[in-house]
Amino acid sequence: MKRYSVLFTLVLLLISSLNAQEREVKLKIVQTSDIHGNYYPYDFIRQRQAEGSLSRICSYVNEERKTYGGRLILLDNGDILQGQPTAYYYNYIDTASVHLCAEMLNYMKYDAGNIGNHDIETGRNVFDRWAKDCKFPILGANIIETDTEQPHFKPYIILEREGIRIAIVGMITPAIPAWLPEALWQGLRFDDMEETARKWMATIRKEENPDIVIGLFHSGKRPYRLNGKYNENASAEIARNVPGFDAVLMGHDHALACEKITDTADGNPVWIVNPANNGLMVSEVEINVKLNNGTVIEKRVKSQLVSMENYDADPAFMEQFEPQQSKIRHFVSRKIGTIDQTISTRPAYFGPSAFVDLIHQLQLEISGADISLAAPLSFDSEIQAGDICVSDMFNLYKYENMLYTMELSGREIRNALEMSYALWTNRMSSASDNLLLLRENPRPGAEDRAKFVNASYNFDSAAGIRYTVDVTQPEGHKVHIESMADGTPFDEGKMYKVAVNSYRGNGGGELLTKGAGIPQEELEKRILASTDKDLRYYLMQYIEQRGRITPRALNQWKFIPEEWTQPASQRDYQLLFGGL
Repeated sequence: MKRYSVLFTLVLLLISSLNAQEREVKLKIVQTSDIHGNYYPYDFIRQRQAEGSLSRICSYVNEERKTYGGRLILLDNGDILQGQPTAYYYNYIDTASVHLCAEMLNYMKYDAGNIGNHDIETGRNVFDRWAKDCKFPILGANIIETDTEQPHFKPYIILEREGIRIAIVGMITPAIPAWLPEALWQGLRFDDMEETARKWMATIRKEENPDIVIGLFHSGKRPYRLNGKYNENASAEIARNVPGFDAVLMGHDHALACEKITDTADGNPVWIVNPANNGLMVSEVEINVKLNNGTVIEKRVKSQLVSMENYDADPAFMEQFEPQQSKIRHFVSRKIGTIDQTISTRPAYFGPSAFVDLIHQLQLEISGADISLAAPLSFDSEIQAGDICVSDMFNLYKYENMLYTMELSGREIRNALEMSYALWTNRMSSASDNLLLLRENPRPGAEDRAKFVNASYNFDSAAGIRYTVDVTQPEGHKVHIESMADGTPFDEGKMYKVAVNSYRGNGGGELLTKGAGIPQEELEKRILASTDKDLRYYLMQYIEQRGRITPRALNQWKFIPEEWTQPASQRDYQLLFGGL
């Protein structure tokens, strides 16, 4: 009997020993992306409560940490320093304090961050200061210092959680030179993402022996070679073509995504996820890791998007950052003038509008140019009649673009407009067709990107010339320029001074490269002058100097045939905005 007792004890010990060799660790990776200055549950531009924001995400993260503790890894994927006055104030007004964004991310205990194109847009003084204020690494494997040929930020980090080694590789879309003046990123270069991913994946596998590899890429899902040179959205291609990633966290294109694709080399599934923008959603990636004697023998990965609509702003977060919120409220509430009538971007999609033509007039006045090109930068913005405050300036002009004066031929101007209206309008074949080029099935995402086939910030109209747009014609035959605005002849062979924002002048939207046919490398030679401050600054000056402004549509162009386009405009307005 004693013999059986000893044997039973040995079996129990053996089972216990085997169990001790195997264990399971459950990790959760949380991604925020494209926050665009939405730190508080308040829209400082429209002066109203807002959904999303870091404040709500803080509540969600605190709740998840009750379950996961240190096994929750919190990452941000860039474009966090632009969009709301919250970011603008600490980018350019209060430059002595710790940057509010960095303070908030530190408070929330982020593990790593990435940098986006709109963060680069703030300029090196701003984004380098912000990165220094962050108490966690900012990543950027393909942001290279040209004098040392080394990454400007860490290419990757290794985190260890309960014996699991997690590599996180950060990269940015390389198309920065097609959008932003070199003065903002002087001394840097932005390498191809897929080539960079292959390089660092080899290094990480050889030197770090990770159990999990995560891509943190400020780049979208749908590959597109901008200006024939830069693969703007390479995230899904990397997941498919570069073996070794367990998940790729995407950003940049404001398009919700949560799906598995197959690594073509190894046949392994790779999750690709994108929470879109403004902190309305976050990405979750759950990874269950089974180990035997410290070696990973199994990984199970799943992902989902989580809405923040059921989370209130975290009270402790709001109390911690109330002094900064008070400063921003004071900043945006300063009166700078009055406006005689309400102006909106809504009419801008159907013809000349007081909203866009105010920008045209300012660009012509500042630059002394012959012709201005401009687009509605916000899909649906309005400035109401009465007092104009600083907050309204963010409605009027969304981005921190400089103003360029460029030399373009008449033919190049017309061709740029041809491409613009081809992106903008449907080719009508009957009176019942849409005027605008709209998606049959709006995709999940933000405003215009959900409804228009193309981004509305590329819908350039012109001022300084009189022209018609025949929407029954194909691209190349839509735009007929009748004369200059003063009635003098317009000559396609003549060189004109043209006012454009720096995004357009650097090749953004491809209207000057693909449309006008100017090679990317020649654009800089066409720049005659540039402002040293952003257009919003000059808009504020313009209004403050005059005190009262009376915007009006210049009515220098129109869609034809009007018997088709006018009824179609009314129908499409209802589709976009739900009424007249």
